[in-house]
Amino acid sequence: MFVELNELLNASPERPEEGKFTLLRDTKTDGSFLVHHFLSFYLKAGCKVCFVALLQSFRHYNIVAQKLGVSLTAAKERGQLVFLEGLKSCFDVLFGEEQQDGPPNPLQFMREDGSNLKTMYEFVHTSLMPSGSDSWKCPVLLVDDLSVLLSLGVRPVAVLDFIHYCRVTVCSQLKGNIVALVHSSEDSEDEENELVVNSLCHQSNLILWVEGLATGFCKDVHGQLKIIQKGSSELKAERNLLRIYQYKIQDKNVTFFARGMSAAVL
Repeated sequence: MFVELNELLNASPERPEEGKFTLLRDTKTDGSFLVHHFLSFYLKAGCKVCFVALLQSFRHYNIVAQKLGVSLTAAKERGQLVFLEGLKSCFDVLFGEEQQDGPPNPLQFMREDGSNLKTMYEFVHTSLMPSGSDSWKCPVLLVDDLSVLLSLGVRPVAVLDFIHYCRVTVCSQLKGNIVALVHSSEDSEDEENELVVNSLCHQSNLILWVEGLATGFCKDVHGQLKIIQKGSSELKAERNLLRIYQYKIQDKNVTFFARGMSAAVL
């Protein structure tokens, strides 16, 4: 049986869940297709989205979104999408003139010692705070990806503090959602990155962990997805629910199926 991600997560654009932190984790493969899925899902659902895009340009995300039936340009124009283009912001911080007026660059930490992401948090806070004219559903913070912050010299504790404050504001106060991607490698020597990954796993409500196949490339199976649904913290006896599927990325969607049920086998 071949299904799409919304069916696996029992997610509906008409009634998106609220107050959840979803961690996207990838190991030995590229999990960015999950970022594109959630971006298009929440825009179609009518949510206000703040997208902290640290990895690719706006043009890249917009091209993929159009294949999924969403125009990021139109979403920006109607005020539904607030887009932070990390590549441009990095260039402005490193090579542009320092701003004398107006809000500070969200990536201002690059001029400092990487111990404070306050300006980026303030950007998120300002972007998602409701105004009187807003008619959007729950606010959503989407981050692609947190590992880039570590590469830019941000300390692990600063990354975790940033997510903590965003969770308090977005998930608790505004009853919205956070979706963030982070890269990991179980045999990695990057202790700082693994510290962030493990800490975020404990904080999240849902983990979507994408892994490359141990057997290598296969044209009918592109990888494996672990869905880890966290048990309620109020019910300590409630265990985490683990489901494992394999998937194939197609031009306009991704299909999932039980292990051993790919076209190569059937």
